[in-house]
Amino acid sequence: MGIGLFLQKRALFISVLVVLCLASLLFVWNNHSFYERSIAKVVETELISEEEVVDTFQNEDVLYEQRLLGEILNGDYEGRQIELTNSFSASGGFDLEFREGNELFVSVYADSVEEDVLNGTINDVKRDHYLVAVGWLFLFVLVAVGNRQGLYSALSLGVNGLILFFALDVYMQTSNSWLLPIAGVSAVLFTIVTLLLVNGANRKTYTAILVTLIVTAITMLLAFLVIRAFDGEGLRFEEMQFLTRPYELVFLAGLLIGSLGAVMDVAITMSASVFGMFEEDKKIDMKTLKQSGLEIGRDVMGTMTNIMFFAYVSGSIPALLLYFRNHSPLDFMLSMNLSLEIARALVGGIGIVLAIPIGLYVSLFFVKRKKVTE
Repeated sequence: MGIGLFLQKRALFISVLVVLCLASLLFVWNNHSFYERSIAKVVETELISEEEVVDTFQNEDVLYEQRLLGEILNGDYEGRQIELTNSFSASGGFDLEFREGNELFVSVYADSVEEDVLNGTINDVKRDHYLVAVGWLFLFVLVAVGNRQGLYSALSLGVNGLILFFALDVYMQTSNSWLLPIAGVSAVLFTIVTLLLVNGANRKTYTAILVTLIVTAITMLLAFLVIRAFDGEGLRFEEMQFLTRPYELVFLAGLLIGSLGAVMDVAITMSASVFGMFEEDKKIDMKTLKQSGLEIGRDVMGTMTNIMFFAYVSGSIPALLLYFRNHSPLDFMLSMNLSLEIARALVGGIGIVLAIPIGLYVSLFFVKRKKVTE
């Protein structure tokens, strides 16, 4: 009877998800009237020119120009046709080739409104339907693998996104000196929301929250002291030169948020493993528990530090390939493109390493207290 009820609830839950998925996809494919900007759907394309060029980096490339005929889907010109031109390169580094069926945000030339076919320019590509489709795929994979925890993981991701959006909005209305305090408060909220939603309200979650906050604070303090001691020597902030905010503060805020996820992962791993072994055998002695926890921590440490390195360095691969193509000196490439990424990876790695002993001993402390109370 219990299994049958469980299967019925599961089937109902999946049915609700499928209905919501189909409804949201149907909406984003037909939501043109909700946009203020004009949207045109490409119905015909024609290649009108092809030219071999040399770009600013002295690389050979091919520049194409295409004529697009589109149908406007919303606004005052709905139903009318518009002619557009688009230039794109073979490399596709800064441009796109458009095909029939693409939906584009366009601006209409005012002097063409009396003509049979409007003229205008392309401003952007409408991508919301792709984002919604990928989002639902991500949710279904989470639920299929993690069941209820997978759903809560997706929910925590959404809540954290809202917290980050609100925090950035608050910061934009305050002075630069408030960036780190706002990032710190956000980090506390991220930790509490994520761990409570994914793992529930229990001792191992409370322990992981405490460990995450302690380790993150220590890691950030060490990073701040090192950067100040060396006056930022070796850190190339040129990639952040488009910012109108202090580079160092923005970098430190990024370090705080970036290292939080890895530290949180290690903290909950250590906490869950120690409490799990204790729940299985409540007569286990502290020495054995400590030794087992250290073994788990050593296994996690290597993979997590590599994950931090790959996650940060992967974003610089396009720039590195560009510099390699132009025969730039290796030391210049690494210092210019990887100094900040390597610094982020090192700080995250320090947080991971610190989270193992701190997570272990804090967990052992609460396990010992639980033994006494029982």
